[in-house]
Amino acid sequence: MDEPAPNYPKEFFRSPHHAVFGLLTLGVGFLSAQLLPLIVGATLYTVGWLYLPDLPFFRGWVDRRRDLARRALEQQKVAEFVRRRDALVESLASSRRQRYNLLAEVCRDIETAGAETPLASADPNVDPRLRKLDELMWTYLRLLGIEESLERFLETERRENLPAMLKEAEAQATRLSAEIDELKAKGDVSTMDTKQRYLGSRLERLEVLRKRNQRVQQTQENLALVVSEQERLDQQIKLIRADAVATKNAEALTARIDATVEHLDQTNKWLSEMDEFKDLVADMPATELRVGYNAAATPPPLTRVQSSARQTVGQK
Repeated sequence: MDEPAPNYPKEFFRSPHHAVFGLLTLGVGFLSAQLLPLIVGATLYTVGWLYLPDLPFFRGWVDRRRDLARRALEQQKVAEFVRRRDALVESLASSRRQRYNLLAEVCRDIETAGAETPLASADPNVDPRLRKLDELMWTYLRLLGIEESLERFLETERRENLPAMLKEAEAQATRLSAEIDELKAKGDVSTMDTKQRYLGSRLERLEVLRKRNQRVQQTQENLALVVSEQERLDQQIKLIRADAVATKNAEALTARIDATVEHLDQTNKWLSEMDEFKDLVADMPATELRVGYNAAATPPPLTRVQSSARQTVGQK
């Protein structure tokens, strides 16, 4: 026997139960009405991820985004390097800054002459030949910085007259050894023990002085090599300028720059072995962008006319 349908009071339809029932009904209706678009959207989403990466326009968009990110990272590396390079230039004595600026002027002559050759790059900021020119100037700057550090060390040692101190310490050690031998012959044990302890102290001081003297000699040899490498690099860059101005041959200019950079391998290897100058021998950032060689922190270089005029005034 069928049960009679429940007779809900009118208040039931105005109660919270009525609201819940209405929302559920509306939700089912909405899902029913939107089911086809949802299916189509999901299908397009799946197909898009399967085929979109192979589409040329999508690959081009991804490549452009990747290139922009890589270029931004390279520009950051270049900016950090330029700050370190400018700080090194600013730390140099004025005479060395002037030498750097004068050689930078030679490089600008090379750039000007090289821009007129048929193989000149349309964008100088990524020209590999000019980047090698930056590398030559960076090596020259490091040599200047090392030269200054070595000179400063030697000047400190010169003020103490180390050779005279070493000579005196050796004479004193010889004299004390002779005195101890005399005390041994006399059998004066108490005085001899004190004298031997004193001799031991002076011998330790003598050993330290000898090590300092060896360090000075090594520094003098390193300084001579640094100065020689500076002079060689200076002349090589000027030879590049001569080729660039005289021949107007892009291939010859490129070959000259490449040969000069190859000659730096031994110099850079030698510099990398100098542990005390690791901050000065860091390599250029690994990027296709140029780092340049003009230091913003330094005053503009003297022209050849100004330099000659100043030397003439100084001679007078």
